[in-house]
Amino acid sequence: MTNPTLPLSAMGAPLMALRLFADRYRHLPAPCVSISTVYPNLLELSFHDDPEGFEMWRQALGIRRRTVRHSVHPGGRTAVMKAETNYSGGLVKLVGFTAIASPSEERSRAEDVS
Repeated sequence: MTNPTLPLSAMGAPLMALRLFADRYRHLPAPCVSISTVYPNLLELSFHDDPEGFEMWRQALGIRRRTVRHSVHPGGRTAVMKAETNYSGGLVKLVGFTAIASPSEERSRAEDVS
């Protein structure tokens, strides 16, 4: 549950990181941004069907490729990549979501090509 009396200053680290990113990484693809009173020290940057954007941010933030965690959502339709780093006194989390083609979609595409 969120703390309704949490002051905005408690979110200083992720807000500062976001401000620095807006200046330093303005050329990178815009992610979905999330800052929450539930985790006031966390800045989450998410990428939907944009693995290249995820990778560009991973490299820019100096996150090692081997630390990226991969998983698949239940149902097997969405691949997920997650990576974290400390930045500006807080945690920055990158999350990438990519649709996985179903076997029938893959067959349909192959039939269209032939």
